[in-house]
Formats: sequence, structure tokens, C-alpha cells
Amino acid sequence: MKEMVGMRVAGTARGSFAIKQAAAALLMVLGSWLFYDQWIGATLGGFALAWLVVLVVAVRPVRRNRQAMIAVLVAAFFAVTLIEAPGLLGWTLFWTAIGSAALLPRRRFDDAWRWLNRLVFATGYGLARPILDAKQLAKIRTRRRHTNIGRVAAVLALPVIGGAVFIALFAGANPLIGEMLGRVEPASPVGLIPRLVVASLIGLAIWPTLRPHPFSTRIELREASMGRGLPVPVISITLSLVTFNAIFALQNLSDIVFLWSGAPLPGQVTLADYAHRGAYSLIATALLAGLFVLTALRPGSESASRPAIRALVALWVAQNLFLVASSMLRTWDYVQAYSLTGLRIAALAWMMLVAVGLVLICWRLLAGKSSGWLINRNALAAGLVLAATCVVDLGSVASHWNVRHAREVGGAGQHLDLCYLRQQGPSALTALAELETRVTTPVLLDRIRAVRSDILDTVEYSQSDWHSWTWRNARRLAAAKAALGATPPTAAHAPNGRDCDGTPFREPEPVPPASVASPDAATPTPIEGAPQPPSPTPSPLTGAAR
Repeated sequence: MKEMVGMRVAGTARGSFAIKQAAAALLMVLGSWLFYDQWIGATLGGFALAWLVVLVVAVRPVRRNRQAMIAVLVAAFFAVTLIEAPGLLGWTLFWTAIGSAALLPRRRFDDAWRWLNRLVFATGYGLARPILDAKQLAKIRTRRRHTNIGRVAAVLALPVIGGAVFIALFAGANPLIGEMLGRVEPASPVGLIPRLVVASLIGLAIWPTLRPHPFSTRIELREASMGRGLPVPVISITLSLVTFNAIFALQNLSDIVFLWSGAPLPGQVTLADYAHRGAYSLIATALLAGLFVLTALRPGSESASRPAIRALVALWVAQNLFLVASSMLRTWDYVQAYSLTGLRIAALAWMMLVAVGLVLICWRLLAGKSSGWLINRNALAAGLVLAATCVVDLGSVASHWNVRHAREVGGAGQHLDLCYLRQQGPSALTALAELETRVTTPVLLDRIRAVRSDILDTVEYSQSDWHSWTWRNARRLAAAKAALGATPPTAAHAPNGRDCDGTPFREPEPVPPASVASPDAATPTPIEGAPQPPSPTPSPLTGAAR
């Protein structure tokens, strides 16, 4: 009975391994067809969805684990964002989700920091897993190789040899078949090498999710050091918090007077300078404050149990939150003084994350939460912001804001920076199309059309190939055509090219021809006021005139 059960289990394991092999081979062929020598577009998201389906079908424990299926749904969300607009951030988040789905049936989730380490270990050990599996498979096949080779040869000998003889006879008797066979050119083995390399790299990425290395989930990681705290005397912590609160109160009072109330700044300092110089340094100050609370005031310590210290910490965190709010206001004032960019939007999101982190640090101290609790909440907040970044096109948001607030269309912002809009590429297409319908000045309209035409041509060329087609660019192209018509107007011809902002280059001034004199002729006297030829340039090697 035990032998029958063992044979059944071994047969099930071999069948599962064969299914994973076939699934990996299918994904390797699909990936090589989609990505080898091709542009990457929505095909990246399609491949991610195929990978996810293969994981769920080929690995039964994934389907039976609740946490793993939640990770599968998260991975499906990021795969759809890759169809919308492929990018490195979306792919990284997809890899994190699908890697978690592969590991969760083997180990329950504990905290984000330890889990990130396990994902890294799974990737590193997974590179060696195909080699180990290949060795094990080779040992099994060696035992059966001699008998299998003889059986296969006996079965295939007659159809192969007989079919080749009949094809040769028909090729000689039928000119159509002969011509057809003459056109067949066998593929060069050298040309297959790059495609095999791409397929192998795809296989190395896929196999660790189908067969994770056991060591990646068995490894035990120590608790993060932030939960231990530093042996700082209570009196020192108390004096530090009193000092820090006093210093922060002076800074916040200055922001209230000049930043929030709008009072005139002393000297030659402008509001834009005041806003720009302090935004990021104050965020660094808030981070240092949070680090101090983490390292010197762990929950359950003697210092954290003192009511006076807890009140000082709460007051200091409140002042840090006001400092972060002032930093966000500084950044926004700088945007209004100059313009909005994707990096400045990301900076505002980062400041919000800092504020959330400070609140969580304070709550962890007051409520006695663990380090894992703090790490998981911060990781969740960061994950939500990153997921939103995958969905929202920050470049498009910045382009539309700058266009709608530009002075050229009656806004209160700064003048248009068409060079920046050109740098945004497809993200600025709909904003430029909207701007083109509102501007009536001929010179400016011509420059806008020149920049918009270049971006439109790029998007149309990218969308013409299904490999580089993306859902987001399809919507951009449809919106631009709806605003400008099926055949948008083009800019005037600029024979000498245009600058990045669409300004045509001037025609170069004609250079007067140099006079050719005989060796015996005297050097002519320069005419006053006439253009003079340039002086000879010394050679960098000999110092003689060129």
C-alpha cells in the first residue's frame, strides 16, 4: 500500500514538473517572438498576463492559497498598467507581485522588509535552480536512454527514410514541387544564437516563479534594528526634545510670518527663492527627526514610558508635520513662480509620504506597536503611491497645467516653455493640441504646430507597429485627432531647421569669397568698414597655419 502511494506521489510530481517545463518553454517561445529585435509596447503587458496565467495553471498550490491569489490579482493590475503604458516602475511592481504569489504558498507574509529580502534571495537562488533541475533530469533520462533510443529509431526509421525517398522522386517528376523545395533555405545556426540568448534569459526569469528554491523561504532574517533603540540616558533625551522643539518652533514661526501670511521678505530675497531653498532641506530635517524617534525611543523602553517625554515627542512630531506642510507650500509657490514638472509632482508625493511616516512613527511609540507593524504600514503607503504613479501620467499632468496657466492664453503662470513640452514627448501631445486650438498669434501658433507635429509623427510611427502599440498612446492620438481634425495642419516650411521650441533658424549670412592672389602679388590693403577674413588657425600639432 505504501509503495502504491509512493508511486502515485512520484508520478504526480513528475507530471507537475513536466507541465512546468512545457509552460516555461511556451513562455520562452512567446517572449522571443514578442521581444527579439522588436520595439516594446503593450506586448510587455500581454506577456506579463500570459506569465501570470501560466503560474496559476501550472502551480497548483498558488490556486489553493488565499494570500497567493491576492498577490495574483495585484500582479494582474500591474500587468494591465503595462498594457496602458509600459515602464520600468510598472514592471518592477509586477515582478514583486508575481514573485510574492510564487512564494506565499511556501511561507506566510510577515513584514515587508523581510519579504523583500526573500524575493531577492529567490531571484538569486532561482538563477541556479534550472541548472540543478537539469542535472536531476539528466540522471533520470540516463537510465532510460539506451532503451528509448532504440525504440524511437525503430519507430521513425521507416517513415523518415520512406518519406525522403518519395519526396525526392516527386521533386524530380513535378517541377512545381521541385521549385518549391528549391526555395526552402535552412536557417543559419549563427542567426539563431541571439534569439536563443533572449529565450534563455526569459527562461531564467520565469523558472524561479514556477519552481522557487526552498532556501529562499526557509531562511530566517533577524528583526530590523530600528526596534532595538539606542542606550541614550533619559535626561539626555528629554533635553534633546526640549531643544529640538524650541528650534523647530523658530523655523515654523518664520514660515507662518513669511510663507503662510504673505508678509514681504527682507532684503532682496524673493518668495520663489525662499520657497526653493528650503523645500528639500526641510524634508531632510523631518526625516532626521523621524530617525531620532525610531532609534532613541523604542516602545516599552524607560524613556518611552515617561509621560513628559511622550508629550514632547507628540509636540515635536506635530511641528514636523507643520514643517512638511510648509515644504509642500514652498514647492507649490515655486511651481507658480516658474512651472510644473513631473519631478515636482513626485516631490509633493514624497513629502506626503514623509508626513504619513511621521504620523505612523508617533503612533507606534504611543500605542506600543512593533517594528513589523511600522514597516508594513509604510510599505503599504509607498506601494499605493507607486501604484498611482503607474496609472497617472505625471508628464501629461504637468504639461496640461503649464498650458492652461500660461500667460500666452491669459493664465497667471509663466510663459510657455515649448522646449520642456517637446522633452515630454507623447505625454505633451494632447496639451499641445489643446493649446493649438486656443492660440491665435501667427508666430506662436507656427512654433506650437512645429513641436506638436514632431510629437504627433513620433506617436503615429510608434502606433503603426503592433509591437510598440500602447493603450495610452492610442487614446492620446484619438484625442489629438478629435481636437485638430483627421489631417492636422502643419507648420510653415523651415529650410534651415528649428530650435527645440519650434523657432525657425535664420538663414546663415553669406560669407564673401576670399580673393585669390598670385605669389608675387602684394598683399592688398584692407578697406575700412569691409568684412575681414578670419585669421588663420594654428594647427594643434605643428602650430603652423592651416
